[in-house]
Amino acid sequence: MNKEHGNIILIGFMGSGKTTFGKWIAREHGMSFLDTDEYIEKQQNKCIKDIFRDSGEEAFRDMETAAVKKLTDNVENTVISVGGGLPVRDINRKLLKELGCVVYLETSVEELMKRLKKDSSRPLLDGGDLRERIESLMAAREDLYKDAADMIVVTDKADFSDMYGKIVAAVNMNIAGED
Repeated sequence: MNKEHGNIILIGFMGSGKTTFGKWIAREHGMSFLDTDEYIEKQQNKCIKDIFRDSGEEAFRDMETAAVKKLTDNVENTVISVGGGLPVRDINRKLLKELGCVVYLETSVEELMKRLKKDSSRPLLDGGDLRERIESLMAAREDLYKDAADMIVVTDKADFSDMYGKIVAAVNMNIAGED
């Protein structure tokens, strides 16, 4: 775990709570908050759905990699919520580890179904059966999330204070192990 920058990087599937939990950590613990999707939308002056439509997924993934590279040099004491597909690329997983402590917010398919059933803003969930889309993407991504993560926190029915406590405990244990 890279603690040098004091950043907490939240990864996980769409709807796992990265943004909601990340904003809570920032507010409750005096950190800044950054969402890579919002960062890219601001840079491109268009929403993610429009970037996918106009430029395609590969171009968007290139934008994610460029964003993480830039953040590695410029961000400290920040909770960073990354898009669900960002950790899919090898280079991004390596860059995330350089950026800070990477926490995979693991969420069950059942919970994701509840959280995402009315969300129309996610291009990769458009069309078809929602459960099948989630299960298919999770099958492709879960091992990559685990590879990228310094630690895993289960979000189903979890309290934010408990989740944060697990992160702090893991970071402190890791720092003690480095001495």
